[in-house]
Amino acid sequence: MAKITKVSPLAPASFPDLPAIDGVRFATVEAGVRYQGRTDVMLAVLDPGTSVAGVFTRSATRAAPVLDCQDKIGGSSEGPAAILVNSGNANAFTGHYGQTSVAEVTQAVSKATGVPIERVFTSSTGVIGEPLPHDRIVSQLETLKSGLSRHAIEDAARAIMTTDTFPKGASAQVEIDGKTVSIVGIAKGSGMIAPDMATMLVYIFTDAQVEQSALQSMLSAQTERTFNCITVDSDTSTSDSLLLCATGASGVNATGNAAFAEALETVMLDLAQQVVRDGEGATKFVEIRVTGAAKDADAKTHGLAIANSPLVKTAIAGEDPNWGRIVMAIGKSGAAADRDLLSISFGDILVAEKGWVSPDYREDDAAEYMKGQDLVIAVDLGLGEGKSTVWTCDLTHGYIEINADYRS
Repeated sequence: MAKITKVSPLAPASFPDLPAIDGVRFATVEAGVRYQGRTDVMLAVLDPGTSVAGVFTRSATRAAPVLDCQDKIGGSSEGPAAILVNSGNANAFTGHYGQTSVAEVTQAVSKATGVPIERVFTSSTGVIGEPLPHDRIVSQLETLKSGLSRHAIEDAARAIMTTDTFPKGASAQVEIDGKTVSIVGIAKGSGMIAPDMATMLVYIFTDAQVEQSALQSMLSAQTERTFNCITVDSDTSTSDSLLLCATGASGVNATGNAAFAEALETVMLDLAQQVVRDGEGATKFVEIRVTGAAKDADAKTHGLAIANSPLVKTAIAGEDPNWGRIVMAIGKSGAAADRDLLSISFGDILVAEKGWVSPDYREDDAAEYMKGQDLVIAVDLGLGEGKSTVWTCDLTHGYIEINADYRS
């Protein structure tokens, strides 16, 4: 496994101070699934009555834990619930053995914690195609159970990391009927990032009371505007999973509450953008704003075409304002575009308009802008009211170094 020692230059200064969520406890352990000398398994146990919603990768080669979670989402909300995550091994493309591993782990979690097996959700992340040494996880369950704490969410965020250079967390609070409701989330992700329905591994917890079907609808809608609008390298994982858990411990019913939905989206977008900021080898965080498209879907198609272009991403890494590559990406996307209506800006600098370079454009100004760490590329297609924003990072030698020896 490639050794990641240098923290991304785009990382936040520190892990945020996340409020404890009543109704959920965390524990971590060093199980030696693949890594040595670091925690690699996380267990979360949730109080009875917790609603659990989820979104998952649409990959045709989904991992065994993903398939198991998909079968369980939307089931009974009776009794407690549990989430167990291991890093270092994705338990993907492992055939019937993968299903056996999931069964062994979920049964062991159920036995140790008293959580019904149909309410035990597992995730695995790491190398694809190697059998999961599930016995190493099972042997640590009593240790995990005895270590459960309301205040161990940062430890949980660290235990699920693979090539991540920093743990990712976010939170929000909202007043509903005079009472405070809290939302916290953790995520892992750095490479193989081009979500399709969900992203990497993400776990969000709230003490609000939200009916499961409403929680699921809210999560699915907001995923489209957050996690499904980021990309690091255009590759969708076999293991992408996002679980949202509402313990109801606050006693506040947030079903259908607009303020709660807005706070949840804030947490989701924060986590999604942190994943981009930890893109393997990344030195630039890039926001791509597309307006004037024939429809929103077209705007997103154009945005992702720009964000996923190796030519665009390497130009950004080299701090080269090569707007011709933006034109190229738009042209190849397949969505509606008209060359003679197109406008492109880097930050506040108008680069091109009406299908041609702007008469006021100065290359030196754009080159200076490209030296920044946080960049905005804006495109207006001049065709309609469609719009979308996506987030990506540059493509550097660091990405190659990390992935060339990923399994070493």
